[in-house]
Amino acid sequence: MKKSSANSSTIARSAGVIGIAVMCSRLLGLVREQVFAGMFGAGTAYDAFVVAFRIPNLLRDLFAEGALSAAFVTVFSDYNTNRSKEETWQLAANVLTFFAIALSIISLLGIWLAEPIVLLMAHEYSAVEGKIALTTGLTQIMMPFLIFISLAAVAMGILNSKGRFFIPAMASTFFNLGSIVGGVGLALILPEYGYPAITGMAVGTLIGGFLQLAIQLPSLKKIGFSFRPRLNISDPGLRRILKLMVPATVGLSAVQINIFINTKFASSCIEGSVSWLSYAFRLVQLPIGVFGVTFSIAMMPVLARHAAEKNIPEMRTTLVSSLVMVLALTVPATAGLILLSEPIVRLIFERYAFSTADTLATSQALALYAVGLFAYSSNKVLVPAFYALDKPKFPVIASFIAIGTNLIFINLTIDKYQHLAIALSTSVTMLLNFTFLMVVLYLKMDGLPLKYLVTGSLKIIASTVAMCAVVYYGKDMLLAYLHGSTIQQLLSLSGIIVSAALLYGILLNAMKLSELSNVVSKFIEKFRRKSKA
Repeated sequence: MKKSSANSSTIARSAGVIGIAVMCSRLLGLVREQVFAGMFGAGTAYDAFVVAFRIPNLLRDLFAEGALSAAFVTVFSDYNTNRSKEETWQLAANVLTFFAIALSIISLLGIWLAEPIVLLMAHEYSAVEGKIALTTGLTQIMMPFLIFISLAAVAMGILNSKGRFFIPAMASTFFNLGSIVGGVGLALILPEYGYPAITGMAVGTLIGGFLQLAIQLPSLKKIGFSFRPRLNISDPGLRRILKLMVPATVGLSAVQINIFINTKFASSCIEGSVSWLSYAFRLVQLPIGVFGVTFSIAMMPVLARHAAEKNIPEMRTTLVSSLVMVLALTVPATAGLILLSEPIVRLIFERYAFSTADTLATSQALALYAVGLFAYSSNKVLVPAFYALDKPKFPVIASFIAIGTNLIFINLTIDKYQHLAIALSTSVTMLLNFTFLMVVLYLKMDGLPLKYLVTGSLKIIASTVAMCAVVYYGKDMLLAYLHGSTIQQLLSLSGIIVSAALLYGILLNAMKLSELSNVVSKFIEKFRRKSKA
């Protein structure tokens, strides 16, 4: 039991470090979206950028944050535990070299086939003069982003497996920084040379991708890794990674098919729909990144180590404890985003080219995306467990079930609800995925500590209900200020959120949710030690 508590504390501590870094990145990401909203609003230019960026991003999800990342961490952790240092570093060098070559070939193919891919994803853009050509050009510029971001994911996997979390998590902050500074600078300069301003933002994306990789290189050197190009296709470690990637890639391809379906449906809706959905999803990605991705990154090396040791009981405890932590953070975030969607969108985006009508359409999509927030974040925690158990086929099955559900749901609702049908369908499929994965894990791990999970969930729900009352009445009392100047909006919205969060934390601590109690007690203990010193 002490060991389990230690694992939970280790994950919580790692997640805290990662969470700070991811929060910085996501906040800068919001600044990036504010720049887009202010400069381009929700129209042709940003619609074109969203689809163009989605093409390399679909492949990024397969490699950087999906199959490659999970498979590499699993095999690298095994090497790190059971093999020599020389063999471990040789594996890393071989993987980096192999994927640098493979992804370069894929990027060149993407540049060559950009126009037919754009027509496949958003044929309806041809109804607007020049929109297909603009989207194609932006796609060709951004395709090499795939190379930088995927190699950055391998670097992150190496550092995480060695217990280094902060710099890899901060790396995406440099992506956003490069995108903003480089993108805005070029967006202001390029129109003087006859290029659309949005082209500058596309080049900025490439600059950001390069920085995300480059910022991790000094940390790799510090832990003893010195990259020397090495290509050995017959290397058993590389082959094992590729073998693990096959079912994962098939499964993630199902996710990408869903994104493709959603993009195609959104491009057939009224002008601006792609932009509204993109802005809304960016906002919901903040808690997903800070909570779901954070705990997934922190938990993956621990699960991989337990799997290498064949320690299933510890895997069960680690998994459920991590899940309770994620639920404790995402359930109140879900409620808050639903109740405060409009004031949040108004404060962040409504200025310059972004209109009141855009605020309303985006906030409605945000509220519907938020419905599936806890499921989306929880899935980020559940999926690595299947890799650790060497059973990656079940996330694949879940993903293909999601495709069918998504297609049926959108076809039944798109005519009446337009872009809102897509946001709600995304949440419904995430909820279905969560249910499926939980049931399968329960069966494959010969049970889970469900009593602990249910007890923790009830405490979280009770505290969230009380928190919602504060949000609801606070919103009513400060309604005029929530529609006032930017400063009035910021102060009133911050007041509501801080008051609600404080009440939630106090109630949850009073109910003695052990994950929160451990964090609070460690913080108090650390504070006392510093005071005595």
